[in-house]
Amino acid sequence: MDILLWIIMIILGLIGSFFSGLLGIGGAIINYPLLLYVPSVFGAAHFSAHEVSSISMFQVFFASLAGVLAFQKRSKGKLGPSAVHKELVLYMGISILVGSLIGGYISGMLQGEIINLIYGILAVLAVILMLIPRKGSDEIKENLQFNKFIAIVSAFIVGIVSGIVGAGGAFILIPIMLTLLKIPTRTTIASSLAIVFVSAVGGVIGKLTGGHIPLWPTLFTVVGSLIGAPLGSKVSSKINVKILRYGLVVLIALTAVKVWSTIL
Repeated sequence: MDILLWIIMIILGLIGSFFSGLLGIGGAIINYPLLLYVPSVFGAAHFSAHEVSSISMFQVFFASLAGVLAFQKRSKGKLGPSAVHKELVLYMGISILVGSLIGGYISGMLQGEIINLIYGILAVLAVILMLIPRKGSDEIKENLQFNKFIAIVSAFIVGIVSGIVGAGGAFILIPIMLTLLKIPTRTTIASSLAIVFVSAVGGVIGKLTGGHIPLWPTLFTVVGSLIGAPLGSKVSSKINVKILRYGLVVLIALTAVKVWSTIL
């Protein structure tokens, strides 16, 4: 692998993981199109949809892990309830793990165009859910109540489709948590990172069984991920929650437009 591709993969990993820590996403929502188009634009490499989904899944795994550790480290010694809701992570984490195992395995059987199509549909759906007005507090609640059935079923479905495209699923999971489960924004961002990490475990296992993993590009993307995630989570604590919410809407919308422009 030449030096240009080495640099590009580290930068792309850093960008995706920065948004992972900042917005509580795995980073695949932005890294998928970047990995698909940027290396080929610079003539460094041309990755197929299968290879991109594999690289993205490994990037999500390490970015979400680094983001969770950064959140936990920052919350130590502070008074008040933790931003990570353990019960929510338990219910949605187990469900999304099973789904991502299934999705990661069957992705190797699908054509690249189908994977891109699934990504495009998910991105549009995420934007719609994020724009639905909702009532609720943005503050962290100590006794948080949520619909466990909706949490389990939605996480399972998200796990399957995110396992296919190599995402942790947070870019669709976050809107569900905010609009359907009425989870406060701060809790959603912190807890979704933990759920995404669990999802990524299943996705990585599924990708390993399905193949299509470019070793060195994946490795250098992961290096960038370990740098960017802690930076993003640190910045997240200093930004207004409304800015975080609408920043995510803009981010998803831009990537959706780019992907659909290639599909159509």
